[in-house]
Amino acid sequence: MLNNKAILITGGTGSFGKEFVKTILRNYPGVKRLVVYSRDELKQSEMAQEFSAEKYKAIRYFIGDVRDAERLKMACEGIDVIIHAAAMKQVVAAEYNPMECIKTNVLGAENVINAALATNVSDVVALSTDKAAAPINLYGATKLCSDKLFVAANNMKGSRELKFSVVRYGNVLGSRGSVIPYFLKMRETGELSITHEEMTRFSISLQDGVQLVLNAIDKHWGGEIFIPKIPSYRITDVAKAIAPDAKINIIGIRPGEKLHEEMITETDSINTVEFDDHYVILPSTPIWDVDEFEKLKKGKRLDYGFKYNSGTNDEWLTVAQIREEIRLHVDPSFEV
Repeated sequence: MLNNKAILITGGTGSFGKEFVKTILRNYPGVKRLVVYSRDELKQSEMAQEFSAEKYKAIRYFIGDVRDAERLKMACEGIDVIIHAAAMKQVVAAEYNPMECIKTNVLGAENVINAALATNVSDVVALSTDKAAAPINLYGATKLCSDKLFVAANNMKGSRELKFSVVRYGNVLGSRGSVIPYFLKMRETGELSITHEEMTRFSISLQDGVQLVLNAIDKHWGGEIFIPKIPSYRITDVAKAIAPDAKINIIGIRPGEKLHEEMITETDSINTVEFDDHYVILPSTPIWDVDEFEKLKKGKRLDYGFKYNSGTNDEWLTVAQIREEIRLHVDPSFEV
């Protein structure tokens, strides 16, 4: 699928980017070019020690910011596939620095779209978040706006052989800034801070996130939002998994934080099709024949009123499973 293709990943030095690069280099030895585009020269330098251009002939490292339209357009010359992973993601930081979040997440998305339209890119897949569904914080609102931009971009492509789609998923276990590294650090003190004891979140591993993106590249028609069927976890179970004897301090919900996350709202259900292992939210303005899409893809249209919510999910990680996930994806030496 990606052999003989040139790929650019924005935010390529992040947790997802590194896993994506590792997967491409392992599974697609014939990839023509793999461009890691990010603004952090230190992370690029560190990443280049693991994935060097001397060992992997296809890899390139470009310093650049998605806010810089000209630099981004230059980086997209000769690129076939763009994976847009760059974002300002910290909820509290976004609430405190709103315009910085908007510049990266909204204007940056527009720059990616314009760069793809101006070059010979054929496929664009943008990463989203469960916080984009019925958002109550600025981060979620900017990602909802970004999602809308990428879906609508399919109406602007003209005669170009170009497709834009979005993947939306939950918290990545062990990613930078997530709760697990924080709890692992805090357990040494014998105390853990939890915002609310009823809080739940969707959970996905980095590799499952990568596979969702690869599936989208392979199967998208343009304009879809792909959503995986994944388990939820209770924040209290994460605490039990990491430090069962620790004292729990309830500190209250932070600005812009929800008790439970959604990935499909009741209103979204009108335009959502279910498959064995994922859902697809269809573009609200039809771009192609929806009936043909359902028939060929063998999907089932959801009834109005369906909601996909981390608190009412029918699949949950147990304490034992959380411990195993930590060992597999965060710290192989982890023991309670």
